[in-house]
Amino acid sequence: MDQKSFFNRVTNGKKDIIQEIIDLMNQNDIEYSVIGGLAVNAYVESVVSLDFDIVVVADGIDKLIELTKVNFKIEKFPHSINLGSKDSDVRIQIQTDKRYQDSIEKASVRDMMGYQMNVASLEDVLTGKIWAYSDKQRLGSKRQKDLSDIMRIIESFPELKPKLPETIIETINRSA
Repeated sequence: MDQKSFFNRVTNGKKDIIQEIIDLMNQNDIEYSVIGGLAVNAYVESVVSLDFDIVVVADGIDKLIELTKVNFKIEKFPHSINLGSKDSDVRIQIQTDKRYQDSIEKASVRDMMGYQMNVASLEDVLTGKIWAYSDKQRLGSKRQKDLSDIMRIIESFPELKPKLPETIIETINRSA
């Protein structure tokens, strides 16, 4: 079984909605970058996540929503637009927080679980994880996953530890 098949089996995928979204963006020249936990997987050992977090160039968001409205359920939130499908448990989350827009121009094509996609730079992925972990309004379980992702990055790339805020370094040191 190849990586894509494994991922789709784990996510109860009747259709490969990640490839569908990547193809829609590529075919319609919509610039994007993958962020979040799946982006972490492009740099360190993979952990399965049902969240597919992407940043879409600001002027391409409406176009992508228009292209997906037939096959996806669309929910708008203050900092994201979520796309859901009855054909998969994957949750596609389009991050609309403007801070993430810079990650698009620094993204590069990387392999993630057999998918070729534009992934944010390692530094941008780490920064996004720091922002997410630092958001006290996020669910505690989500913040713990963010901290775990930060730790996975720092364990593989210890030279990035100085980029962490002191409060996160203290939390990591306490849990070690």
